[in-house]
Amino acid sequence: MRVARIVPETPTVSSIYLDTTDSTPLPEARPGQYLSIRLAVGEPAPAVRSYSLSSTPEAGTYRISVKREPHGRVSGYVHTSLRPGDLVDIASPRGTFVLDEGTGPVVLISAGIGATPVLAMLHQLAAARDPRPVWWIHTAHDRAHHAFADETRTLLAQLPNAHEHVYYTAEAPHPDEPHITQGRPTAASLAAMGIPADADAYICGPLAFMDDLGGYLRDHGLRPERIHTEQFSALPAINPGVTPTAAIRPHQPPGPPGTGPLITFARSGITTPWSPAHASLLDLAEACDIPTRWSCRTGVCHTCITHLVSGDITYTPQPLDPPEPGTILVCCSQPTTEVVLDL
Repeated sequence: MRVARIVPETPTVSSIYLDTTDSTPLPEARPGQYLSIRLAVGEPAPAVRSYSLSSTPEAGTYRISVKREPHGRVSGYVHTSLRPGDLVDIASPRGTFVLDEGTGPVVLISAGIGATPVLAMLHQLAAARDPRPVWWIHTAHDRAHHAFADETRTLLAQLPNAHEHVYYTAEAPHPDEPHITQGRPTAASLAAMGIPADADAYICGPLAFMDDLGGYLRDHGLRPERIHTEQFSALPAINPGVTPTAAIRPHQPPGPPGTGPLITFARSGITTPWSPAHASLLDLAEACDIPTRWSCRTGVCHTCITHLVSGDITYTPQPLDPPEPGTILVCCSQPTTEVVLDL
């Protein structure tokens, strides 16, 4: 796709608009899904990162919004080197953190750049003039770093039953801003919002923020299956029988580099050549100290199911039941081409 334009949202967040190069229809994207983008950033292998779509696709255009992280190699490149007209490799939208169809109340909760997937959900609700009660609850550092503030208010104004609650952790609101509170959401403040127990809640932000807000909602009466979360970094490890240890930053595997196809772990930011010294893609991930999720290691339990962004694999042994299209079981798979994993 081609970079059509770049729009600064705050001092640290910019929105990237991406157009097709040949007017072909874009793959359908559900609100809440993300794109994986591959960029040549000066390293031996291109870097792959995933960014949520921050609006619903329109007329052959996708929009992602990227926060520049202090030591982010790829986000730094996006903010300083990417230009309109540049071509970038994009994988089609994917992800399971999506707005469910239904008629019940909706609660959209975010902090910082975590607003992007729930903002796409808000776009869809506003476009449909959805009659459901909608709560928009967002936490930002201050006014200068409150991304999409005007856009959000415009969308909420299009809904017949919308409630907006914004929190600034480092700035007091103006007297004419009753929807803004200094501080952070608490169990008491959520209870006072009148959120019904049959609402569906979608939460995106730092892990501790999601844990806290999810806990508040459960205490308020929402069932756990109605509380949906999206984590931008690697998922927590599930390794039965392994004693928890201090987290180690993902790195290249020890020993001589492999000579096989390149394997990219998109969430962890690691690209490394495959070596037959590893029994499986899971084994390679563990050698790189990438958080892994597994139980049986034989293709039976599906705990290790992982989205395959691109590439092809083969199974040894064959799984008991094949995973859904677009996903693989990393515990018993090996690459046959270059592979990009959402891991």
